[in-house]
Amino acid sequence: DNSIHGFEQLITWAERHMKQHNKTHVIFGAEPTGHYWLNLAYYLKAKGLDIVLVNPMHVKKSKELDDNSPTKNDTKDAKVIAQLVKDGRYSVPNLLDGVYAELREGIKIRDQLIQQMMTIEGRIQNVIQRYFPEFFDVFGDWKGKAALCTLRTFPFPADIKEKTPEDIVSTWRKVVQRGVRLKRAQQLVNLAGLSLREHSSGKHKGQTRINKRGRKRLRKALYLAIRPLVAHHPTFKTLHLYYTQRPERPLKKQQSLIGLCCKLIRVLFAIGRKQCAFDGKNC
Repeated sequence: DNSIHGFEQLITWAERHMKQHNKTHVIFGAEPTGHYWLNLAYYLKAKGLDIVLVNPMHVKKSKELDDNSPTKNDTKDAKVIAQLVKDGRYSVPNLLDGVYAELREGIKIRDQLIQQMMTIEGRIQNVIQRYFPEFFDVFGDWKGKAALCTLRTFPFPADIKEKTPEDIVSTWRKVVQRGVRLKRAQQLVNLAGLSLREHSSGKHKGQTRINKRGRKRLRKALYLAIRPLVAHHPTFKTLHLYYTQRPERPLKKQQSLIGLCCKLIRVLFAIGRKQCAFDGKNC
């Protein structure tokens, strides 16, 4: 009985036999098949009693030594386990407590979930390749936004034949636009690591720098894009001259480029959200 009542009965039974045979110490042995032994092991450990484990393979190979029979039942298994414990053929389990036990359990569950996800992904790819073999000629990954939209809206080639190319592109465009989670351009600035941070303490005021806590590739792409814009585009060229030559608090050239990177993010965000052309007068 894998419950507190069953555990108490086990201890009472063991104590009775210890008195009958004039023994002062008992070792509990178990075969670690499944998870049923864990509760008993933690219970016995909390009571200050010893519990050891025997290898299930040793139990399987040793059960025919006495009667030369492959018969398997609980009574015979208990006798074989007791014999292995008596001979010292056991191991002491490492029963963790507190955060270490939680970490071990968390890692085990994570590994199980990853294995299940791999199995499910394999089944999905199997179904796609069976019923829509051309799918992976268009999409490299079935988990992309447009790919998932295709599988939901027209999962079979026969469904696509009923659609026009314009209908398909229109469906993809709606899904991609709907998937944009950023509601403000400042979120993109933060994502690129271009938001400002200041080191100050008491009367000391340190320099203000970008925090660089973001995607460095996005930050690099913006910087590489803003340099030719400052050199050749009239709007950004005018802004750069204003930032570096304004009467009050003029910026250094590098500071101006960083500020214009943020301006470029806001411009691109507005163009993408409003679906409009660039207008330098509004900058």
